[in-house]
Amino acid sequence: MSTTDAPRYAPEWLELREGADAAARASGLLDPLHGYLRRGDAGLVIRDLGCGTGSMGRWLAPRLNGPQHWILHDHDPALLELAAVRMPRTAADGSRVTVAVERGDIGRLTAEDLAGTSLLTASALLDVLTRDEVDTLAKACAAAGCPALLALSVVGRVKLTPAEPLDAELAAAFNAHQRGAGMLGPDAVTVACEVFARRGMSVRAHPSPWRLGADESALTAQWLRGWVGAACEQRPALAQRAEAYLRRRLAACEAGELRAVVHHSDLLALPRPAGGTQ
Repeated sequence: MSTTDAPRYAPEWLELREGADAAARASGLLDPLHGYLRRGDAGLVIRDLGCGTGSMGRWLAPRLNGPQHWILHDHDPALLELAAVRMPRTAADGSRVTVAVERGDIGRLTAEDLAGTSLLTASALLDVLTRDEVDTLAKACAAAGCPALLALSVVGRVKLTPAEPLDAELAAAFNAHQRGAGMLGPDAVTVACEVFARRGMSVRAHPSPWRLGADESALTAQWLRGWVGAACEQRPALAQRAEAYLRRRLAACEAGELRAVVHHSDLLALPRPAGGTQ
């Protein structure tokens, strides 16, 4: 993914989703991760790809012990600045957390780039990468012996309550839109599991769904607008029916009557022990 072609996300949207992201993240993947975290002289070195406003760091840093040095990667300098300012400064045990930023192309990382890195993280990134970019990432992680925790990738399934007949058509059109320009979209987790395993890493995937109710109505409404809009961009013939659909859904959302489960998956890729299997 080049820095010019990468999608740009408004800080307002990233902040709106942060609570739902934090609730959804698969914390059960942290236990198997701990044994693979290599600590250098300065403690853990963690690279966060496509860091956005830094929500992954705010969630993960306070859940890990020991000194940590986070290197935040993003193509957007404004997001990098915001993320760096908002990073936690202490780990779970009170150890120091330091931060650096790197602006550049996150789709071409090499094993040399990851030298000395204890963990590679990313959130809501895999689905906007191509198969080749995921393979490049997997190759770099495998060669460097670096674990990867890749969170909150869409998997193409949405459940709205109450259901409507147009739900399935919109979901299919949205999924097709997400596969545009070679991006993996809802196929990202399946492809990434295959690619990381082929590169010799042990892979675990765990569901991380958003569960949105009345308390998350602002996020649900914003998500609905984007979901329907992308579906109609992919299939313009849906536009007339989708307009009325969106009005109904937003009214239900405002009234606290709409529930949504937006399915995602978290993926943990671990280096295999030298000379053995896991």
